[in-house]
Amino acid sequence: MTIGILKEPNPETRVSMIPEHITILKKWNVQVFIESNAGVTAFANDDKYTDAGAVVKSREEVLQNSDLILSINPLPQSETVSLKSKVLLGVFQPLFNAQLMKDWSSKGLTVFSMDMLPRTTRAQSMDILSSQANIAGYKAVLLAANLFPKYFPMFMTAAGSVPPAKMLILGAGVAGLQAIATAKRLGAVVEVFDTRPAVKEEVQSLGAKFVEVEGAADASKAGGYAVEQSEEFLQRQKAKIAESVAKADIIITTAQIPGKKAPVLITAQMIEAMKNGSVIIDLAAATGGNTELTKSDETIFHNGITIVGNSFLAATMPGDASKLYGKNVLNFLQLMINKEGTFLLNFEDDLVKGTCIVHDGQVTNDRVTALLV
Repeated sequence: MTIGILKEPNPETRVSMIPEHITILKKWNVQVFIESNAGVTAFANDDKYTDAGAVVKSREEVLQNSDLILSINPLPQSETVSLKSKVLLGVFQPLFNAQLMKDWSSKGLTVFSMDMLPRTTRAQSMDILSSQANIAGYKAVLLAANLFPKYFPMFMTAAGSVPPAKMLILGAGVAGLQAIATAKRLGAVVEVFDTRPAVKEEVQSLGAKFVEVEGAADASKAGGYAVEQSEEFLQRQKAKIAESVAKADIIITTAQIPGKKAPVLITAQMIEAMKNGSVIIDLAAATGGNTELTKSDETIFHNGITIVGNSFLAATMPGDASKLYGKNVLNFLQLMINKEGTFLLNFEDDLVKGTCIVHDGQVTNDRVTALLV
């Protein structure tokens, strides 16, 4: 079989695979075509791909001559017209792009979206959401440190003492946990809020204080995401968060609900109660944001507070982001590529079935189909 790797559109800096992944594919007897300059923004030039065994081609040649096409972002509609019987694999956010999935089904494509991978123990090595969220949590703290006009750690100097920065992290998923670890390394005092009591022990093991609100809906089967809560709980949550927001110098928000708008956890009124110079990094900006004032892909200044809306911080570290993403994809492809390099659509495998969104002229994922009714 032949796998084609496309160059991502601006401002994306990642690439689906780097040269070290090509070496592995060649051992699987897989031919690899890559679009010219696909890896440049991830610091992998064409020569490195050629040395690893890939063939550099134009975008049109990659599209027309590959059996499986790797593209992190959705392809333009104009490019999918002539791709009948091709397989696409990327991160297509089908719960927000259900109509696009329906359009692709009418074109005879088979589509795998890695963000829909069932979040089971067996899937951990393929979990692109976790590998990229880990980077986002790390970079969020570094970005906050760069914007915050004071020290993170406590300092005792001849000129006087400087207290440590106080950080509030909303959401203790993969991004939140990495943010805790990074902030603690930099010397900040960290409080964490999450609706899932099960994460309390992990938060405390990293040296942070867990802020509890009783009566949360069970999120144990939500795959690490938040779930919708009762109105009564939301009122208690709002009051508790407001207390922590008023004390915080830096806030990092990560709360998201699959296929729905991100919950608004911080109101404009809460932000206005913060100290001048405080910083908010909203990692849920792409799905509406966790604050009332967040604007996706923008940095705004309100009443002396800096609010950064950025859900794509993983792309600011394209070398390791591409390396980890590509390894996730390789591990997933092992479920469908045999020793002879033949591609087999094994829908009896729950991970293959769960990640497949479109096949045989139909939208096959029940959650996406429900959005089209």
